[in-house]
Amino acid sequence: MTSVSIIIPYYKKKKYFKKTITSALNQSFKDFEILIVFDEGSNKNLEFIRLISKKDKRIKLIINKKNLGAGISRNIGIRQSKGKFIAFLDADDIWHKDKLKKQLKFMHNTKSIASHTSYQIINENGKVTSERPAKKLNYKKLLNSCDIGLSTVIIKKSLFKNNILFPNLKTKEDYVLWLKVSKKGVTFEAIKNNLTKWRSSKLSLSSSTIQKIKDAYLVYSRYEKLGVLISLYRVLILSLSYIKKSKKFKKI
Repeated sequence: MTSVSIIIPYYKKKKYFKKTITSALNQSFKDFEILIVFDEGSNKNLEFIRLISKKDKRIKLIINKKNLGAGISRNIGIRQSKGKFIAFLDADDIWHKDKLKKQLKFMHNTKSIASHTSYQIINENGKVTSERPAKKLNYKKLLNSCDIGLSTVIIKKSLFKNNILFPNLKTKEDYVLWLKVSKKGVTFEAIKNNLTKWRSSKLSLSSSTIQKIKDAYLVYSRYEKLGVLISLYRVLILSLSYIKKSKKFKKI
């Protein structure tokens, strides 16, 4: 069995993707597969991705017939994966070369089944602008603030069953999954090292404040099944937490 399956949904990230895939292929830990889920819904950049996928036999290309979104694309990748662990990497983020090695060793030593790491935020030009430290998180803590960078996460594949999958949301789809996992009693263990660079892009859906607020409400009302007032209260708490983090964490 392959140790780690790396899931990468691809949607219009041609400018950054070579650096992303190179950071995955250059890992010091070598026992992995990469599942690229092509989700553009057109053939415009398909040949570009095909050429990249042929560079290494560990890469498997999955082509969606139409655009399904990042969350559903990750689910497709998870279902076709062969690894004992699942690692997520967005198509414009970058891993430290020892990311898998250090994180898997940490998970083995702590006997954890879900973990995340600290990460740096970079702009469109690759300059580090700030950083986010990882901390140990359970369901109660996650309800107030989503302090997990998706591209830093490794989860044991056996957790993905029944309804433990990504929902069909434009943003916050990862937040729903973290809540589902932690609600089962799983703690996200934290690695203090900065092992990932998360790219902040003006064209990214995650940069849309209105979309994030809409989806945050759906997280609480639809998926956590909270009432209207409680859901609105939770959105407020989540928003305030985000503002607090933006001011508090180190700017570089």
